[in-house]
Amino acid sequence: MSDREATPSATAPEKSGSAPALPKEALEIAAGYAFTGPALDLGALLWEGRCLADAQIRIPLPMLNRHGLVAGATGTGKTKTLQLIAEQLSAQGVPVFLADIKGDLSGISAPGRPGDQITARAADVHQTWTATGFPAQFYALGGLGHGVPVRATITSFGPLLLSKVLRLNRTQEQSLGLIFHYADTKGLELVDLKDLRAVVVFLTSDEGRPELRDIGGLSSATAGVILRALTAFEAQGMAGFFGEPEFDTAEFLRTAEDGRGTVSVLELPAVQDKPELFSTFLMWLLADLFHDLPEVGDTDKPKLVFFFDEAHLLFDDASPAFLDSLTRTVRLIRSKGVGVFFVTQTPKDVPADVLGQLGNRIQHALRAFTPDDEKALRATVKTFPNSAYDLEELLTGLGTGEAVVTVLSEKGAPTPVAATRLRAPESLMGPVESAALNEAVTSSPLYGRYAQAVDRESAYERLQRPPAGKGPDEMRARAPQAAPRTEAQPSVVEQVVGSGMFKSLARSIGTQIGREITRSVFGTARRRR
Repeated sequence: MSDREATPSATAPEKSGSAPALPKEALEIAAGYAFTGPALDLGALLWEGRCLADAQIRIPLPMLNRHGLVAGATGTGKTKTLQLIAEQLSAQGVPVFLADIKGDLSGISAPGRPGDQITARAADVHQTWTATGFPAQFYALGGLGHGVPVRATITSFGPLLLSKVLRLNRTQEQSLGLIFHYADTKGLELVDLKDLRAVVVFLTSDEGRPELRDIGGLSSATAGVILRALTAFEAQGMAGFFGEPEFDTAEFLRTAEDGRGTVSVLELPAVQDKPELFSTFLMWLLADLFHDLPEVGDTDKPKLVFFFDEAHLLFDDASPAFLDSLTRTVRLIRSKGVGVFFVTQTPKDVPADVLGQLGNRIQHALRAFTPDDEKALRATVKTFPNSAYDLEELLTGLGTGEAVVTVLSEKGAPTPVAATRLRAPESLMGPVESAALNEAVTSSPLYGRYAQAVDRESAYERLQRPPAGKGPDEMRARAPQAAPRTEAQPSVVEQVVGSGMFKSLARSIGTQIGREITRSVFGTARRRR
């Protein structure tokens, strides 16, 4: 037997217990975490300033699909908590998705480095710490950064998510929904931004305007706003996020050859200054999983646990339709075996309808430097069950790597609130070197599948191609009469889509694609695989 096999890892569940010498209140709390089935070990109970290592705080593995919240002020240890949970999920064969906004989660793929702080922490919480790396796959939005490129087609991204990225108001969002509806029913594939732009221009032309007359139409003013938003978005270099090959979110459900779950890390440092983009793209990934996965009900362990970092960005300035779809997605995806953890600073960042669905809570320290901070602190305390602690005092006095925990028991009931000193991750707490990260990306079998963008024929390209049997003279006869170009006159693309070809083409392509498109509760779509 190898040394690794002979020494139990901290990622393997340990039997919890309570020493008789524990204070009565601590014994009652510890009893709430004495689960009999598989569980993740978070750490040891804190009571009256002491770490009681015999009172282990845990989360039942089957309850990880009941969603959760990891919250706390900057610098309190949220990222390390994500890493700790992800390691243990992987060790128990559960795939994990992590959004790496700061670039310091890539270290989960490499063994950690022992040191005095880790030794002391392990001793405090009775953790047998062993340096361990975990199977990881790295991704990057549109290939911007270190990772296998993740792209979506405009059609599958859908109008609700695209409206948030483009910062459209409610009226403009509804108009964009009409545009998608038209493209769906006419079988027009919107692969990239230029496809969508062509359809918008057509629907405001003389020949295209009647197409939407019976369902409200598309005003020239609203179309102009949408077109300007698309142009600005493209000018910022964002066009590469939309296109093909489109990413298949089933890649997140992989396990390694040794049975451990793969940790999918979406590297976001290159786009961290574009919060609307990456937060909405995370929602697309989650919505796509919801769209594709079958119902499984409650299982022994989740199919996937999805960590949604910087969650407040998702809710900022969101339309009612967006929030309603998000709430329903979170509520329903549990039955498909997916657990979602939102990561943010305070629970008040999350709408009440969503917060009420988050059964597992890990709250790191909060600050109370300003009146707003004090208000947020009081609001946070109200979201916890009744507690033996003075939570207002406790939450402002927790150290780094300490948190207030309450989870769902094996019977689905909330556990007692427990101040907890958390375990140390066993993988590297920091980024791996760029060379090692690049090697991991380019050697992945997924790199060859997704690395090279493909610009196949779609709506825009078909508009550029003359119909069979038509010569240049006949094409010119069908097109608008040429006129000197001025800023107020249409571009070449606008002339093409307004020429009458588009209407004929849209009716002749057929509706097979449209029949294959089904939109989920969030308005996302994908052609059947």
